[in-house]
Amino acid sequence: MDLPGLPTRHVGRPPVLLARLRTCGEELVKDSRLSVFRFLSASPSARMSQSIDLGFGRSAALWSNGSDRMSYERPDGHTFSLYLNGGAGTRRLDGSPAAQGRPGALCVMPQGHSSEWEITDPFDFVHLYVPDDQMRRMFAETFDRDSRLMAVAEVTFADAPVVAHTLRQLTEAMLAGDHLLAEEAMTQTVNDFWVDPRYGGMRPCTISGGLAPHMRRRSLEYIEAHLGETIHLQDLAAIGQLSAFHFQRMFRASYGVSPHGWVAHRRVERAKSMLRGTDPIAQIASACGFSSQSHMTRAFKLGTGVTPSAYRQRQ
Repeated sequence: MDLPGLPTRHVGRPPVLLARLRTCGEELVKDSRLSVFRFLSASPSARMSQSIDLGFGRSAALWSNGSDRMSYERPDGHTFSLYLNGGAGTRRLDGSPAAQGRPGALCVMPQGHSSEWEITDPFDFVHLYVPDDQMRRMFAETFDRDSRLMAVAEVTFADAPVVAHTLRQLTEAMLAGDHLLAEEAMTQTVNDFWVDPRYGGMRPCTISGGLAPHMRRRSLEYIEAHLGETIHLQDLAAIGQLSAFHFQRMFRASYGVSPHGWVAHRRVERAKSMLRGTDPIAQIASACGFSSQSHMTRAFKLGTGVTPSAYRQRQ
C-alpha cells in the first residue's frame, strides 16, 4: 500500500539530516546509545522522513532505505517494524535465506537480540521504539502481572494483520500530525502484540523477590488515592513494612520502573483525563500533585511529547 507523503525512493542521506536529528527525534533516544534508531541514523543510506515523541522515551519514525547492510548488535529497547512499500529486496542474513520482506511484513527486534540485514532494493517502513522499562510497565499495568513475566518474541517477516493495522494507523497519524491518534495506536500495537499467542504472553517461569500480589495492589491503591499530594517513598515502603531501599528495589522488579517513574506516569495520565474538561491548567497541576503549572508542563511534555495546552487543543 502506497501511503501519501511517504517517498518510495531516495538517493542517499541529505547532508542536513544529522543536523535535524535533534528536532526530528534524537532527543527521544539520547539515553539509548545502541538503539535501532541510532544504528539506522548512522547509515549513509537510511533516511528518516517523519518522527514523533510519544513520551517517556517511546517514539516512532518513518524510514526509507536501499542498497545497505544493517547490523543491530544487541540493541537497546524493543523495536516494532512494519514494511509499508517494497521490501522484496530485504533479507535477514542470520535467518532463513529464503525469507524476504514484503509490504505488510512485521518484524520485532527485542532488546538485546542481534540481527543482520541485507537490503538490495528501496523500501519504506515504520518503526515503533519502546524502552524496556516502559514495555515492562505497560505489561504490568495492562495485565496486573509481575513485569518479569513479560515475554517479547523475536519476529521476522511475519503476517500479523491486527498488529499491522495498528502500525499503519500509527503511520497515518504521524503523517497527519495527529499526536493523540499516534499515542493510541502505539498502545494498541503493543497490546495486540501481547495478546497474539504466537508472539506475546508471559514467560513460563517461577520468579522470586519483588512485591507480593497484595502489596502490589495496596501500593497502587495508595498511589492513586494520593496523586494530588506529595508521595514519599517511606510511606509506600511502610505499606509492606519494608525499608525504603528494599521497597524501591522490589517495586522496580515487579513493575519495570521505579516508584517515582510509576507515579510520574499516573500523574500524566490523570492530567490527560482532566485536560478533556475546562478546568484551568494551574488547577489541574495542583490536583495531579505537581508543584506548579510549569512543573506540570515539563513533566507532561516528557510523558507525552506535547505541552498540556497543545494536548487540550487537540481534543
